[in-house]
Amino acid sequence: MACLTDLVNLNLSDCTNMIIAEYIWVGGSGIDLRSKARHLVLFLLMRLHLFVSLYSPQAIFKDPFRRGDNILVMCDCYTPQGEPIPTNKRYNAAKVFSHPDVAAEVPWYGIEQEYTLLQKDGPYYCAAGADKAFGRDVVDAHYKACLYAGINISGINGEVMPGQWEFQVGPSVGISAGDEIWVARYILERITEMAGVVLSLDPKPIKGDWNGAGAHTNYSTKSMREPGGYEVIKKAIEKLGKRHKEHIAAYGEGNERRLTGHHETADINTFKWGVANRGASIRVGRDTEKEGKGYFEDRRPASNMDPYVVTGMIAETTLLWKGN
Repeated sequence: MACLTDLVNLNLSDCTNMIIAEYIWVGGSGIDLRSKARHLVLFLLMRLHLFVSLYSPQAIFKDPFRRGDNILVMCDCYTPQGEPIPTNKRYNAAKVFSHPDVAAEVPWYGIEQEYTLLQKDGPYYCAAGADKAFGRDVVDAHYKACLYAGINISGINGEVMPGQWEFQVGPSVGISAGDEIWVARYILERITEMAGVVLSLDPKPIKGDWNGAGAHTNYSTKSMREPGGYEVIKKAIEKLGKRHKEHIAAYGEGNERRLTGHHETADINTFKWGVANRGASIRVGRDTEKEGKGYFEDRRPASNMDPYVVTGMIAETTLLWKGN
């Protein structure tokens, strides 16, 4: 009798031309992820408009993340009448990124997704080297799983609070940044499920004299990356400042507990930017200032932000909004 792990890891290619497709979509809260699986004949992957019926919405088949016998598919969800459901934030983001003025600027994003690992009956999840690192086994497993799945993950690091970690995705172009963050979150959910650990994306899961959890979003456009780009960056930051309240309202729930003006944040009601200033709303790197081109970092998004909303708003504000 095989053990459970052996059965989960069965190589289906030896006995069938079917593969397992896991369809992922954003749930009713706007932050939870849901999924269902079905098997497909391998050649169906070549179809561009394959869709599967979920509860009542439709899930449109998007670019799959595929390795081995399985694929992960991030879905758009719509009502039977073809309207995007309220939590389908990808719909509006896709409209922004398909605008000719935005597409021409080839917007790049690098998102720093922070999260916290908790025990079911206690504050912190501890693993090997628990006096120095809390949850290293989960973090390393997630890193490798994302690479295996084809996620454009670029690194990991531990954070200030015990059990708090970060992974980075990018640079990713346009809408793909949101797709990759959501799928990377799903993979992390599945790994913590297997490990018996609680994953929290709360921006301040435990009160204390330490940093909260954010999703710093690094951003650049073609004009910013070219000579003279620093002036373009400053104009873009000025636009972001004029819509600060609108952005804050959409940058994640509970962010007021994190953006206090302490622990490397700016106060939630204050907009300011600076070079190498971790206490600013927008931080510009020293290299960008020195070279006169590059990128900037929006430090306001919370760890539970919707990446479609944040990336879409940044592009819309900096490239399409006229500043009136």
